[in-house]
Amino acid sequence: MPRFSVIVPVYKVQAYVSECLESVLTQSWPDLELIVVDDCSPDGSGAIVDEFASRDPRVRPLHLPENRGLGGARNAGMEQAKGDYLVFLDGDDTLTPHALRAIADRLEETGEPEVLVYDYARTYWSGETVRNVVCAQLAEQGPAPFRLEDRPGLLQLLMVAWNKAYRREFVEREGFAFPPGYYEDTPWTFPVLMAAESISTLDRVCVHYRQRRQGNILSTTSRKHFDVFEQYDRVFAYVEGRPELACWRSVLFRRMVDHLTKILARRDRLPRGSRAEFLRRARAHYRRYRVPGSPVPFSSRLRHALIRWGLHRTYRALQAAAAARRRMLKLTVKLVRALRTGTLRLHYRVQLRLPLRADRAVFAACAGRGGGGNPGALAEAFRAVAPHIRTAWLPRPGTAAYWSALARSAYLVSDTEFEPRLVKRPGQVLIQTQQGTPLGHMGLDLQERPAAARDMDFERLLEGVDRWDYVLSGNRHSTLVFERVHPGTYTTLEYGLPRNDRFQRATSADVTRVRESLGIPDDTVALLYTPVRRDYRRTQDSPLDLERVLRRLGPRYVVLARPHGPVPRDTRIIDVTGHPSVEELALASDALITDYAPLMFDYANLDRPIVLHAPDWEAYEAARGTYFDVRAFPPGAVARSEDELIDIFATGHWRGSRSTQLRTAFRERFCPYDDGRAGERVVRHVVLGERGLPPVVPLADRHPVPSAAAARTHPPQATVPQPAGHLTVTDSL
Repeated sequence: MPRFSVIVPVYKVQAYVSECLESVLTQSWPDLELIVVDDCSPDGSGAIVDEFASRDPRVRPLHLPENRGLGGARNAGMEQAKGDYLVFLDGDDTLTPHALRAIADRLEETGEPEVLVYDYARTYWSGETVRNVVCAQLAEQGPAPFRLEDRPGLLQLLMVAWNKAYRREFVEREGFAFPPGYYEDTPWTFPVLMAAESISTLDRVCVHYRQRRQGNILSTTSRKHFDVFEQYDRVFAYVEGRPELACWRSVLFRRMVDHLTKILARRDRLPRGSRAEFLRRARAHYRRYRVPGSPVPFSSRLRHALIRWGLHRTYRALQAAAAARRRMLKLTVKLVRALRTGTLRLHYRVQLRLPLRADRAVFAACAGRGGGGNPGALAEAFRAVAPHIRTAWLPRPGTAAYWSALARSAYLVSDTEFEPRLVKRPGQVLIQTQQGTPLGHMGLDLQERPAAARDMDFERLLEGVDRWDYVLSGNRHSTLVFERVHPGTYTTLEYGLPRNDRFQRATSADVTRVRESLGIPDDTVALLYTPVRRDYRRTQDSPLDLERVLRRLGPRYVVLARPHGPVPRDTRIIDVTGHPSVEELALASDALITDYAPLMFDYANLDRPIVLHAPDWEAYEAARGTYFDVRAFPPGAVARSEDELIDIFATGHWRGSRSTQLRTAFRERFCPYDDGRAGERVVRHVVLGERGLPPVVPLADRHPVPSAAAARTHPPQATVPQPAGHLTVTDSL
């Protein structure tokens, strides 16, 4: 008997069904049966299902002789189900990675409830992913399992069958089944939640709900939308047959009114000329099921009045007025924007004619994170070495202060592209700090990588490069790449990266302070997890199931998670995606887990363990392109799967002698100049015009601050004074 029976009805979804079935069969929880019901689909969906069945014995195809609709197909699948729990999934939707494992764990934690409600996210054809807006109702706070009266807010969720797992014996005992027609989920979901003796929630996105550009059944204009009235008749008939559920009538009534007005408001649902008839039917249902004295929220009173009195003409007039108001608002916004843009352009031209301020420097960092990265570290160096230069962060784009700063500051520093409309003035100095050592392709190398380049304008890119005066580089590898993919007349300063100066100057007290601010418990090993963005994937779910990793490693470990997707809610997973300083996160951690992120090159300066998790190297290399195979020259142990990663930490290989040897070789190649004075060298060269720059401290003489775990094992070392040798850095290439 499998743990889960995943029931997938398919009808005219041949373009999506393969992705749907793959998302189920590749789950890290394999104890399942996949019942795929071909609802007499006229396209190739049935043949695709048979192909999957021939490859995987867990797939059980069921071909219906005639079309029964979504509800009938689900019923046919339930008749064949043998699993402990039923999970429904539509043929064009997908399960998120590790969803079934998370569901199984939550079921076990909460004592095998009759219903488990989990979250979903809408995925659009444009690639955008938006989580359910009322996901707060799924918070796992308080006792579980519970009954619906303990958490009535669950009725605010989308009333669908595919965001829940149902104990099969509960469904069979209550005799639940899907009715025919549109909106078949309504008379299923309400009775299920009201009848369940035990409910629990899982605050995790387990389903990606595809928002198809065309072909969505509920977005099809048809009289079948009138089926909604029969579906609510079934809901209230269920309540009337059970006196103990009478308390839910007012809630169901309000949900019905909201549902009917939503259908009425959508232009793509009801056929032309049928709205008056729909409103008459809605008025009859309003009077039939209204609970006298039931309060109506103030925000819903207008909708209730329209339905209650059947005000069709009033409704159409309000719709027309709202449409006119929207058009007027759009026109007003366009006029205001045009006026503002013209005013700012005039302001910028005036500022360009005013004298340049030789004592001003402005800084900008990627994603607008003021104070971080190379620009932030270089700003500190400006203040320390050239205090006569006034430093400031570039104001918010689109403001008068922003254009004034661009027009009149002598030094412009950024790690991303400068404003395309920037007019470089004589005497202005533009410093491009870059964002670290490159592993994935960048610049002109992306011309043959459309997935990674997206809509990059390469002509504009080169126009920006032509304005650069200096480019910072941390090693010879970076220098050679930058000068090839960003060809220009700038000077490369191979002095090290200023943002890594922090690693050489930090103390054990700094490490303790940062760990306390992040809430890292004492005597725990903090793992910083920073995966890179996948250009070839529509959604950016974490390649690692962090909850499973921590369960396997035990209570001694915590994770500082900085992924590009959602972060699991777990007491031992600290969400640091919004933290402004990745350097502080690195100092607070005891080891780094990454895949292909440039942070590994900076983190190596700390001389702390680095573990690579590279399960999809071939796919990443094909989409982005890489400058070398990091698996062949890694900064530490390499895991090609999640289980290998767990084994690396469980056996201690992550900080073993072989890992130390690999890290040492990696540091020698990529960290030759990061001795804590990179920012000083840049300022002395660019601002003060000095050529006799401070010598570089050899790697063997550097003593980075130990991690918290190492400090507990070895006593802290004193700061080593700067040597007086004559090893100098290349002035420029």
